[in-house]
Amino acid sequence: MPNDARHAPPEFERPSYEGDLTPYIRRLVAGETLAFGEMQAAFASLMLGASHHAEMGALLALLATRIPTPDELAGAVAVMRAHVDRLDTGIAPERLLDTAGTGGTAKLFNVSTAAAIVAAAAGAKVAKHGNRSRTGRGSAEVLAALGVNVDAGREGQRRCMDAAGICFCFAVHHHPATRHVMPVRKALGFPTIFNLLGPLTNPAGARRQVMGVYEARFVRPVAEALSRLGAVHAVVMHGTDGLDECSLSAPTMLAEVRDGSVSERTVRAGELGLRAARHDELAARDLPGAAALVRDLLSGRERGPCLDMLLLNAGVALLAAGHAEDERAGIALARGTIESGEAARTLERLAAASTAG
Repeated sequence: MPNDARHAPPEFERPSYEGDLTPYIRRLVAGETLAFGEMQAAFASLMLGASHHAEMGALLALLATRIPTPDELAGAVAVMRAHVDRLDTGIAPERLLDTAGTGGTAKLFNVSTAAAIVAAAAGAKVAKHGNRSRTGRGSAEVLAALGVNVDAGREGQRRCMDAAGICFCFAVHHHPATRHVMPVRKALGFPTIFNLLGPLTNPAGARRQVMGVYEARFVRPVAEALSRLGAVHAVVMHGTDGLDECSLSAPTMLAEVRDGSVSERTVRAGELGLRAARHDELAARDLPGAAALVRDLLSGRERGPCLDMLLLNAGVALLAAGHAEDERAGIALARGTIESGEAARTLERLAAASTAG
């Protein structure tokens, strides 16, 4: 596309208006990227609902044609964080962990949700960010099936943190500004940059994170964006078999953010003493089955391949939380936490605290 796409022919010129996205769209049509400040300005218009839906759709579609730059991701996230309905947990954000991922891959059991509970049981402080899923078996649905009040207000969320070391931050209650762009996202019918931004906007400001992404090409730029946004310790991952989790059946690409720098490596479950498993061995048949599986895993009754999947991902979460030196140590801590009964007790405390008051 020629660079003069930034300059409209005279017959297309029109007065600019507050919330006008055309200058940014022209840059993208010309094959250019947006700087941090430009992305902030564009997303501020989206969050305020100041832009025309056609322009919103054009901006999101153009961004979806390529890998977003770390500046574009960080600029958009900065705006979304400024508009989030915040939660004060009473815990410093530097200590808080989140395990929210992008989704959009093969549906297994609720790995990141179970891993969050195990991490909390092992001593981490977890503000688990999540939402409903198109499958009907997202983190919100499965936690509700396990007796957790996912609609608990701020007082209830703080009570959960005090009692169980974990609370659930239901995305629909914390991101009111995204309502302006939701009709556009639904109309487009394909993943947009918002699929990457949601997990990066924890309402409690968690600065420790494990985030699975749905395509390998997003691992490095998301990690670099997290570094620029002040993450204390984060791990961005993608299983090369297509999972937004650490995988048992294929190598997992990791980009680790620590002390302002990003390093990359590959993790292989077999080298950590875990068994390979097919995706169909890690899936739940329906919502009741998904909830029962999570309960059985946390109680230690389930000892098949799903346990290995949970141990691997909880181990990485404990690494990001600062409770394990590496994945192997995290796996051992996760295993001991389940075998001691503390993981099951943490779920019980979470459910009780969320429904009290």
